[in-house]
Amino acid sequence: MTTVELNPFPSRSVFLGVDVGTGSARAGLFDESGKLLGSSSSPIQIWKDGNCVEQSSTDIWHAVCAAVRAACSLANVSDVEVKGIGFAATCSLVAVDAEGSPVTVSWSGDSRRNIIVWMDHRAVKQAERINSFNSPVLQYCGGGVSPEMEPPKLLWVKENLQESWSMVYKWMDLSDWLSYRATGDDTRSLCTTVCKWTYLGHAHMQQQMTEKASRDMEACGWDDEFWEEIGLGDLVDGHHAKIGRSVAFPGHPLGNGLTATAAKASTKQPLTSLELGLLAGTPVGTSLIDAHAGGVGVMESKSDSDSLKKDSDVDTLCTRMVLVCGTSTCHMAVSREKLFIPGVWGPFWSAMVPEYWLTEGGQSATGALLDHIIENHVASPRLANQAASQKVSVFELLNNILKSMAQEDTSSPFVAALTSEMHILPDFHGNRSPVADPNSKGVVFGMTLDTSEKQLALLYLATVQGIAYGTRHIVEHCNAHGHKIDTLLACGGLSKNPLFIQEHADIAGCPIILPRESESVLLGAAILGAVAAKSYPSLHDAMKALNAAGQVVHSSSDPKVKKYHDAKYRIFRDLYEQQLSHRSIITQALS
Repeated sequence: MTTVELNPFPSRSVFLGVDVGTGSARAGLFDESGKLLGSSSSPIQIWKDGNCVEQSSTDIWHAVCAAVRAACSLANVSDVEVKGIGFAATCSLVAVDAEGSPVTVSWSGDSRRNIIVWMDHRAVKQAERINSFNSPVLQYCGGGVSPEMEPPKLLWVKENLQESWSMVYKWMDLSDWLSYRATGDDTRSLCTTVCKWTYLGHAHMQQQMTEKASRDMEACGWDDEFWEEIGLGDLVDGHHAKIGRSVAFPGHPLGNGLTATAAKASTKQPLTSLELGLLAGTPVGTSLIDAHAGGVGVMESKSDSDSLKKDSDVDTLCTRMVLVCGTSTCHMAVSREKLFIPGVWGPFWSAMVPEYWLTEGGQSATGALLDHIIENHVASPRLANQAASQKVSVFELLNNILKSMAQEDTSSPFVAALTSEMHILPDFHGNRSPVADPNSKGVVFGMTLDTSEKQLALLYLATVQGIAYGTRHIVEHCNAHGHKIDTLLACGGLSKNPLFIQEHADIAGCPIILPRESESVLLGAAILGAVAAKSYPSLHDAMKALNAAGQVVHSSSDPKVKKYHDAKYRIFRDLYEQQLSHRSIITQALS
């Protein structure tokens, strides 16, 4: 008698999300309830030289493949169970030639270095020049482009690396390049093109979201006059072939799914070139920027109090702001009506949730700033050794030191009050929003000769508070211009730090919902795959099915805490005004 071995999971559907961040590529596998089955990460290389920050698309693809294979192995998920794939990545700029090979964007001439990373600020002058034209498209990105957006970076390459400029066949956002590398389909995402390339997504508002239209919409949202005016008219050639001839809503299926090359490793390739280890033809959804994937992965998370509300889903969604807290923090809010907010990116139509307008605030350095503050302090090595010996993170150790200090200091009624004489403006990498000043500098007020671990703990706490005051500034500014934000949702690495979250709740005066699954960016990417696989009729339906709330953190009920933070917030705002005054004094002195 022949024995047939049955599949223990005959009907299991698993969705794969891939997220390429600043320092690593990660892969996560989720079931049909949005539960994480397993994940893995693989480091990626980065080159930093002053304002220039670069990466390699070849290195990133190898890291993606390693992470996907490891995640499938750890979760015991077979290739046939993976029903759909979605990619998310930083909004970095990729350059490839007609063969798909890397083209250098580096002064070094190193051909591996074909990505200008999102945080690269080499193009500040180009951004200022572009903004001086006051093109109508600029009203859809807060009144001006940031040096972190793609047009200034493109202009920089044209002006400084002419040989590379002439060699490039396609300029792509990193998440679009990943889906292109996986499927061979050059269709771009409304998310990347609208948010980082000045594409006017609302040009598609009248188009029906049919399968045909969504898969291959002619790119009718480019403003050719803008590109010609800023000196990049050659990108208009060939119906915008180099920057995107067709676009699609996030999550719509690309091409015929995974190509045979991307799915499996060729026996002719070296071990380092192993591909994804999945089935050819597996559906791949149009991509998202990583922060926006975080929004998709968390925004429909409902707390118990939310379920008791009688408001419509639209009203609930439009009273929320998602904080995607990692190396930087992105602040994402949606609305049914377009809201023009000076200094805040958007309004972007369908850039995150289809048929909603997206407002995107942000802080260019948050996790990166905390790392910088800690690692450059003289007490950092001692602190790291203590954390290692106690088998806790440096952040957990600092949080414990602060609790002990508050208990010992009778003049400090609560932990936050320990920084009564220390104030920080966290603009160490400029201010993305709401003042949109890339030339803004960080300020630390209240330093002494103390170099102890306790002094570092105070500096760390003041930095967390400075970041939270920046979030309060963004929320207040958005609400003053038409939003009605009363609830925050947080995801990303920093959201796992209880001190960071509690300070944000106390300072912003809003409850903060944490998702059930902490890997919200990976979940958002996986949702793209679920939609591409037609497991859900729309992205929003998939969000409702797969998002789930975990803990809700409320602001302190102690009126003294609010009074204290209101006072420190006034000082925070004044630190920037003083900087502007000092800048003017020095400019006049040197003129």
